Amino acid sequence: MIFPRQCKEIGSASTRPCGDKVYFLSRYLVKDTPSGPEVREVVVNPDEKGLMRTIREDRLLASARDVTVHPVRVNIHNRALLVKMALESGTRCTIFTGLDEHTTFVMDPDPGIFHRVHVYDIIPPRPSLSSAIRELEHDGLFGDLDVMFEHHLHDITGGLADVYPCRAAGFSRTLDADRPHGGEKIAGCFTGSQLISECYGEGFGMVETCPLRMVRDEPFIARCCRKEREGVKEYEGRLGAVVHWGANPAQIYQAVCTLLQKWREHS
Repeated sequence: MIFPRQCKEIGSASTRPCGDKVYFLSRYLVKDTPSGPEVREVVVNPDEKGLMRTIREDRLLASARDVTVHPVRVNIHNRALLVKMALESGTRCTIFTGLDEHTTFVMDPDPGIFHRVHVYDIIPPRPSLSSAIRELEHDGLFGDLDVMFEHHLHDITGGLADVYPCRAAGFSRTLDADRPHGGEKIAGCFTGSQLISECYGEGFGMVETCPLRMVRDEPFIARCCRKEREGVKEYEGRLGAVVHWGANPAQIYQAVCTLLQKWREHS
């Protein structure tokens, strides 16, 4: 796969204000032809000075018949999304225009070069970890990390519990608002079981809801309400990052960065 890291490496060859010279940082050119745009790879003369330099080497990467121009402007920093869209184009090379008019392209898209991180979260209410990752990804913050995410959302309403953890999720009977009478099945985690034991004693059945207990793949990121579990390490033999229930986007981003660094070392 060829997917330039920087848009400054890509030049437009639609006009020739300096003849055959190109900008000194250019590695690729998008050139208009009667059949449509083509993509070329160039090597500029390293011995020259100045912004515009002569081309030492020039080769065709993708002819017009192998190129699709994506019709809608996109966030070109969302590299994972661009690879997915390039796969759907049906041609070897897809040219994208950014929201700021910069240009990039993906040639021979290969999602296999991306690290896959598994995200574990629960619904309802809003899966704040999963949602934050989707938003950060949409904004392009993970662009340089070469990462794709696979989201695993567990719907706790299918647990057939009588009492649920929190009224924020819209349940009719919740542990934070209603007193259990005894014998009910209560949806919750280790913290919930501690609360039940300390406040109401024994005689209750628990339906597990902790995302960390649902992890099946690595590397992973999950959220948990236990402060002592935060961090990046192995949990039951799987490398992952655990963030607190109320982690903000900056903390989630940093956790993903640390996780990927340790995963590369681990691999």
